[in-house]
Amino acid sequence: MSPHRRSLRLWSGAVTAALALTLTTVGQASAADVDNARNAGFEAGLSDWTCSAGSGTTVSSPVRTGTAALRATPSGQDNARCSQTVRVKPGSTYTLGAWVRGGYAYLGVTGTGTTDVSAWTPDSASWKQLSTTFTTGSSTTSVTVYTHGWYGQAAYYADDVSVFGPDGGGGTDPGPTVPSAPGGLNVSGTTSSSVSLAWNTVAGATGYTVYRDGTKVTAVSGTSATVTGLAASTSYSFQVTATNGAGESPKSAAVTGTTNKPNGPGPALPEHAVTGYWQNFDNGATVQRISDVPAAYDIIAVAFADATGTPGAVSFTLDSAGLKGYTVDQFKADVKAKQAAGKKVVISVGGERGTVSVNDAASAANFADSVYSVMRTYGFDGVDIDLENGLNATYMTQALRALSAKAGPSLVLTMAPQTIDMQSTSNGYFRTALNVKDILTVVNMQYYNSGSMLGCDGKVYSQGSVDFLTALACIQLENGLAPSQVGLGLPASTRGAGSGYVSPAVVNNALDCLTRATGCGTFKPPRTYPGLRGAMTWSTNWDAMAGNAWSSVVGPHVHGLP
Repeated sequence: MSPHRRSLRLWSGAVTAALALTLTTVGQASAADVDNARNAGFEAGLSDWTCSAGSGTTVSSPVRTGTAALRATPSGQDNARCSQTVRVKPGSTYTLGAWVRGGYAYLGVTGTGTTDVSAWTPDSASWKQLSTTFTTGSSTTSVTVYTHGWYGQAAYYADDVSVFGPDGGGGTDPGPTVPSAPGGLNVSGTTSSSVSLAWNTVAGATGYTVYRDGTKVTAVSGTSATVTGLAASTSYSFQVTATNGAGESPKSAAVTGTTNKPNGPGPALPEHAVTGYWQNFDNGATVQRISDVPAAYDIIAVAFADATGTPGAVSFTLDSAGLKGYTVDQFKADVKAKQAAGKKVVISVGGERGTVSVNDAASAANFADSVYSVMRTYGFDGVDIDLENGLNATYMTQALRALSAKAGPSLVLTMAPQTIDMQSTSNGYFRTALNVKDILTVVNMQYYNSGSMLGCDGKVYSQGSVDFLTALACIQLENGLAPSQVGLGLPASTRGAGSGYVSPAVVNNALDCLTRATGCGTFKPPRTYPGLRGAMTWSTNWDAMAGNAWSSVVGPHVHGLP
């Protein structure tokens, strides 16, 4: 957001591919399936494997299981492709999997006779599972399974490759057995309506099921989950099981998670909320007072705080002259009135022209101190992070933790990253959001001024469509953020952004697709997210300029989500 518009950043599919985070759906094997891959754990060196340009070797560390793993290093125009031919049965379905770490890593299969598939992930400091499924053609008796890295990226490691399915005559490993119960279950974070959990990896598991007070509430493929829709200030008991094609493990030891008190003074935020940016300046949109903002908006982000001469510090000055004589006292009274009506009002830091930089311990402390001072002066409920020129995850996390310690559990913390900022968990913005997940209210990513981007299925989508909204939201939803922490940010009118405007009806279709699996385009999310927080717009002023067409359509729809 800015006094004029978001900065325009167009990214081609090729550039975006290097930053993409592709999510995978873990398939289920049957009890009679076998692993048709040979030397799947590289215990016999590179036997049965062929690596391009001599790029592959086996190492004794790091390994996931056994005593060896593959290390393959891209060089020049070589992407370090290692492959083997696997015997399969015609007309059969197989689950292809591997564990990878290090640089960018890809897993795929060719020669299926139907649709060749692949999965991939950006660099990872720990072992991460890639998995996908494929079906062989009516005359297919062998396929080529491969891994490879990415040009100019670091070496990748692979271990425990598997091709589970009907025995093609060359398999050596048995199918899965029922996994053991997960260990290490712990509460990693809480909000007033959610509890985040984490646990240890279980060998052989392809998924995990979370139980709340003995009732199944969600299933995930990773070792963390956030249970949403909970009552504030309430204790719940949680257990987790591990699953694969052979069945479900016994339940883990139980842990207790207690939700926080409601956010801020007055009522807590609704489960589904609408955020709107209010302009503290006149740029041709309708000039408003806070009291003019429609009731459809649950969070009002005042744009913007100003950088000061002190590194990391901000201040806020009401533009009374530009706002037709709006006084500070009237502004403060209007903020209180909105809060009494159950709304939250936060100060936004950043925008297109924002120059706030938090890149060391001193500036982090200055940021926390100054934002808290602005909050106390004007009665704001919290802060919105809208830095378009990058941020340092380490020190922004430190700053937000310090602010939370000052403001307490009532702090409302929102973010408005650009699309490129949330393409990968290795990006500073995404890392920051995950670092403060336990105190984070919502991330309203901007689905505009973006050009084309990769969705969570690895395909390129152009802005201005339902697919763009849903496929990119999926990246956040499948990689650590709770549904209650994800919102869709769109311009309120064609004048609110340089590109990417969609009609309110398209916003509602995207919300329905993510929460109900209806209204989707060609992209189909891997699951529904009924706890999705809602939507955001730039700005309430541009919305007013268009007769509040955005909030009058999207607002009731958000509040009516499941």
